[in-house]
Amino acid sequence: MTPLRWGDGTLRDPQAPVAADRKTEEIVGLSVGEALIEGADRLQATTDTPRLEAETLLAHTTGLPRTTLLAYPERRLDPTAVHRYRALLDRRAAGYPLPYLTGHVEFYGLDLIVTPSVLIPRPETETLVDLALAHRPRLVVDVGTGSGCIAVALAVHLPETRVYGTDISATALRVAAANARRHRVSNRIHFIQCDLIAPLFGPVDLVVANPPYVAAGEWADLPHSIREHEPHIALDGGPDGLDIIRRLLKSAPRILRPGGALLIEIGATQGQATMDLVHALWPSATSVIHSDLAGRDRVLEVQW
Repeated sequence: MTPLRWGDGTLRDPQAPVAADRKTEEIVGLSVGEALIEGADRLQATTDTPRLEAETLLAHTTGLPRTTLLAYPERRLDPTAVHRYRALLDRRAAGYPLPYLTGHVEFYGLDLIVTPSVLIPRPETETLVDLALAHRPRLVVDVGTGSGCIAVALAVHLPETRVYGTDISATALRVAAANARRHRVSNRIHFIQCDLIAPLFGPVDLVVANPPYVAAGEWADLPHSIREHEPHIALDGGPDGLDIIRRLLKSAPRILRPGGALLIEIGATQGQATMDLVHALWPSATSVIHSDLAGRDRVLEVQW
């Protein structure tokens, strides 16, 4: 029987015991291509993008760019790297969020640090950033800043703007401060540990917030990875999901200059309810609901 040749040129007897094959694998390691096939198969039931996530985890494990991995699928991996990669695959397959495994996520074109202490920034929040940039504010308050994704994006794209980022969580503020340093805008962002805007005085041009807005009855419908692993304090909006939004609508006018605006990210089903709140609290205010790219209600804008 003709011997079979491994990708690294070594020969294998096709009648050799399986245990010997495994021993050889431990010596020469998997190839990049084999590891990606294995990873995509392992994540098939967990994510809509199993191949992409497998590539991301392998790049994180090896320290190599995805482009390099894809360019050299025959490259052999160190067995230690294979073990680390498989451990990450196991955690991701069990529902642990990908950004918490890698420690990074992209938001508004920026590479941001994330930890389980902060909500993972999501593409729909970029709608709020777009709207905030259109106001071209000179002074902004980002309420519940979390990872600092909104504050940092605004500071990066508005070089003359100063931002105050508030959060009740000290660990979240440490992540936000690290992201401000990472993108060299820490000199224009001042982070404060507090409840909403309690210690601040105006006038400011713009208040922005991605507050907790998940209603009590919606918890069971959240994806497992969010419900079990992301910080509840950043998600729980109370019985109707509007507890923090209600408080912000009451307090924001205190620090806004005349003509200033409030932008709040909301849930896709909360448009009418938040408009009703504005009309009840501030009948003379101007308000509008903005949709995200998927056409869902996403941002409440209020001007006094």
